Amino acid sequence: MKIAYFDAFSGLSGDMTVGALLHLGLPLDALREELHKLPLTGYHLHQTERTLSGIRAVKFNVEVHDPLHERSFRAISRMLQESSMSLQVKDVAIRIFTMLAEAEGRVHGVAPEAVHFHEVGAIDSIIDIVGAAFGLHFLGIDQVYTSPLPMGKGVVPSRHGILPVPGPATVELLKGIPVRLGDGDAEMVTPTGAAIVAALASQLVTPIFVPLAVGYGAGERTLADRPNLLRVLLGTCKENEREEQLMMLETNIDDQSAEQLAYAVEELFALGALDAWVAPIQMKKGRAATQLSALVPVELEDAAVALLMRETTTLGLRRRAVERHVAEREIVAVETPLGPVRVKRKRWHGQDLGAAPEYADCARLAREHGLALREVYRMALERVKRI
Repeated sequence: MKIAYFDAFSGLSGDMTVGALLHLGLPLDALREELHKLPLTGYHLHQTERTLSGIRAVKFNVEVHDPLHERSFRAISRMLQESSMSLQVKDVAIRIFTMLAEAEGRVHGVAPEAVHFHEVGAIDSIIDIVGAAFGLHFLGIDQVYTSPLPMGKGVVPSRHGILPVPGPATVELLKGIPVRLGDGDAEMVTPTGAAIVAALASQLVTPIFVPLAVGYGAGERTLADRPNLLRVLLGTCKENEREEQLMMLETNIDDQSAEQLAYAVEELFALGALDAWVAPIQMKKGRAATQLSALVPVELEDAAVALLMRETTTLGLRRRAVERHVAEREIVAVETPLGPVRVKRKRWHGQDLGAAPEYADCARLAREHGLALREVYRMALERVKRI
């Protein structure tokens, strides 16, 4: 699986994203050809090289001669849908604009389809969004990750008047994405940049991957405390053997019954925890206590924390991001003299590393036929060897 990691130490915008993709190998002529499939005129594309803090980067520029700076979400969506662009590029571009329309709609209290874009409806913003969608598709990127985003501070002018930094639409777009408020003395993340990340960066934990290339996209402004660059790392991660990103939640409890803690563990599994357990520990002054631990997918962290706060007496939880290596697993059904048994087969790097019969199936057959459980296991494993 090919991934792109947005190392946004100076934030990001649409033109910085396209610039980084150009630096990674997206040909400008290929981008021009794709954009010619849209009914847009009065613009000129070009790229220049900039060196900031000794780092070479690409600056992507759109010179616009079209005076129209406002388009509705409905009109942009129809324009993209009716174009002859590839289906993948259309889908990604429409997804980004949909995120923008929903965010603007929440800010202004209107339905997304009724939203009219001002700055984002201009040709250069449309080109930035379509350019990002096409660049990711051209480079064969399957998944986008992002670093925590610096949000800056201050105010910016807009068609609605003076707005705080980060802007209201940007804040709406970045709900659920790690940010650093107050980092930077200007607007560090534009609404277009926020929409690209919100629509594409579904994986928020830093991935384990092999970097293969790096591209830098330059921003327009000069920043006093850092080079105004977006760094995009291109790399690979083997999908079937990748390290899976999870959250570990832990708490120590010395004032709750074993029955209640067992119930909390059951509820964690029902929620979707990958594992949950309790272990005896000794706290200060020799007090016996229990450590409750839960391993949950990142997207279930908030729900798991709420569950533990509700079901246990804990006043706080420890949390840390962890990774786990995941072997390939396959469930197969084998026919034994006693009946069918499901068996879990394990592989690593294509090598068969054994199998484990499902306990529930084996226990049921052992009881039905009055046999030892280990005998049913043996029958199931013998059948697996013949597959």
